Amino acid sequence: MTWAPVGTHATNKPGMLAMAEVYEKYVNDHGGLNGRKLKVLTCNEKDDPNTVRDCAHQAADAGAVAVVGSYSEQGDSFISSLQTLGIPYVGGFGITEEEFQSLMSYPVNGGMPALLAGSGRQLADLCKKVTLVRPDSATGDQYPAFLDAGLKTGGEKAAVDQPAPDDTSDYTEAAARAVGSDKASSCVSAVLGDHTPTFFDALRRTGDKVPKVRLSSVLGSVEQSVVDSTGGASSPLENAYVTGWYPVASDPKWNGMKAAVTKYAFDDDDIDVADVGEQTTWIAYTVFTEVVRAMDEKTKVTPASVQHALDHTTHLSTGGLTPELGWTAADMKGIPDYARMVNSKVTYQVIRNGRLVSARPGFIDLAPTLRSTISWS
Repeated sequence: MTWAPVGTHATNKPGMLAMAEVYEKYVNDHGGLNGRKLKVLTCNEKDDPNTVRDCAHQAADAGAVAVVGSYSEQGDSFISSLQTLGIPYVGGFGITEEEFQSLMSYPVNGGMPALLAGSGRQLADLCKKVTLVRPDSATGDQYPAFLDAGLKTGGEKAAVDQPAPDDTSDYTEAAARAVGSDKASSCVSAVLGDHTPTFFDALRRTGDKVPKVRLSSVLGSVEQSVVDSTGGASSPLENAYVTGWYPVASDPKWNGMKAAVTKYAFDDDDIDVADVGEQTTWIAYTVFTEVVRAMDEKTKVTPASVQHALDHTTHLSTGGLTPELGWTAADMKGIPDYARMVNSKVTYQVIRNGRLVSARPGFIDLAPTLRSTISWS
């Protein structure tokens, strides 16, 4: 099963559900899973703790062997349900702390900790003051510590923490506060999920001229589609710095995913191949497929056998979309309170001429920063 929120007032990820269905068609046209067919179920978890629990029970009732490539901010609810039902969670989006704690979870990226710590480290070389605009929510409350970890590693002071609603259509006041005295040496980092473009639009309309502050965000809050919809090369996001988990969307390593989308979902407007949600779902299903194909063909594929196989997987290649992955004890990065993190690397990107391009080649490892700088409570 794959679940994600659709039609809510918070962040929505319908493209992740659509990508899961694309992968079902793709893998079954390429031999399936050792002769078995992959069957994908999808569920709209509606950003609701009760609904995501219902999704988990639907997965169990249908005999699903894993929940793969999903998004939910209701970590406590879905992890407890999956632990009770004995279903592994493969390649979640990484938005909640619980995804990096439960033995049922097998993350493929470093989640928000790596993105924000990476963003802070990047901004430390560019800014004398950073203001973080983030959701006024339990999930958003964790963001400042991660960003500050990167800033402190780069020798800069902690960011100004500015919580903001993640379900509003008017960020005028929040934008004015973030700009403040509007110095070119200041940076505004907005991490508001689907509402980030609304905030940046309000920021663009602040005052009588384009603000001087430097802008930044993380993938998941800013995508290529956001840059396109806000003016392309004339977007207020031009020259903004963005931290991601994966290579830029123009990288040839994504060609297989793009070809599958073109073949199986060419008319599906929900799918954006540059969206980090869809990319995470593709990677998660790649991992699931490789793990199941590596199992003994005589082994029955069940939640328990998939979990056992994952627990013994190491050096799994995703074709360069991530570093090699594995979930053995040797693969864990030793991040306090995020013991399941096995990939602490990010990519640095920048918006140039209306396109997200690499600001620095390759992956940057945030494990030392996350281990040594964050003060955990």
